[in-house]
Amino acid sequence: MQLPAGFPVAPMLAKAVPEVPEAAGLSYEPKWDGFRAIAYVEGDDVELDSRGSKPLTRYFPELVAELRRQLRVTCVLDGEIVVRRGPEGDERLDWETLSQRIHPAESRIAKLSVETPASFVAFDLLYLDGRSLLDEPFETRRAALELLAGSLEAPLHITQTTRDVELARRWLLEFEGAGLDGVVSKPLAAAYAPGKRTMFKSKHARTADVVVLGYRVHKSGSGVGSLLVGLYDSEGELRNVGGISAFSDARRLALVDELEPLVVRDGSGDAVTGATDRNRFSSNKDTSFVRLRPERVVEVRYDQMEGARFRHTVQFERWRPDRQAQSCTYEQLERPVAYDLGSVLA
Repeated sequence: MQLPAGFPVAPMLAKAVPEVPEAAGLSYEPKWDGFRAIAYVEGDDVELDSRGSKPLTRYFPELVAELRRQLRVTCVLDGEIVVRRGPEGDERLDWETLSQRIHPAESRIAKLSVETPASFVAFDLLYLDGRSLLDEPFETRRAALELLAGSLEAPLHITQTTRDVELARRWLLEFEGAGLDGVVSKPLAAAYAPGKRTMFKSKHARTADVVVLGYRVHKSGSGVGSLLVGLYDSEGELRNVGGISAFSDARRLALVDELEPLVVRDGSGDAVTGATDRNRFSSNKDTSFVRLRPERVVEVRYDQMEGARFRHTVQFERWRPDRQAQSCTYEQLERPVAYDLGSVLA
């Protein structure tokens, strides 16, 4: 594909704010939880680039076919690739199924494109028929996107927007039940700023007490890179639910000494190690970790769950020496009320 001048571009980003901001000149929209993608469409040529400019085109042939069929113009769209799962009237986003779509085998890609087809949700228009819209205000880009998307049908969608902050705050509460990730606030007068955090994102902030199961050595070979944490299920089994990272250099080194009394050792005195499950993200990573006796409790900040695990890496809040490990169960977690994804996309 012969890309327009000034392209490809890095996606515009958002900085986190604790709540949905109220200010004149803001547009609000749901924050989708999938693969950020820039779609380049020129006749039969279609390319999908990830946030890091890695090609996604080969993994989603069904989206390529639909973008080619439905968009008979030259355009560049900013959006999100998602997978919808569940019966009609009770759908939600499915991150785990989406992540499985990245596979090296062509036969597997073809099979999954039929069994778990993806959708593309557009939320910005960056180029249209010979005209770059990067320098136009978002209000202008959004109006052009709405005109372009007037005839689109599933699996291509355009995200909802509102200028009503109270409605946006309702979305923050309700849409989580459909698997969405929060609310994005965009200045209506702002040009598109590739790679810059000129938007605002508001996500849920929750805390939980979890048990430290082990730690991974930092990639430098010195200090703790991340802590593995767990929760007890209803059968009393301790299950790995995620990890804590982003420690300073000094803290990483201090943690090794701090956790030394909890290290599980074999008969010869060597530390016992384990390995977490591999997936498409960790296929080339060292997933081994040093096992710790499950005695220490830490309070963490998290946004949402994906099945039985934290959806994202959690943040260290404080040690909880007052808590017993056995008291750290799934029952403490807040579960969102289910919300139909079809209503979000309507």
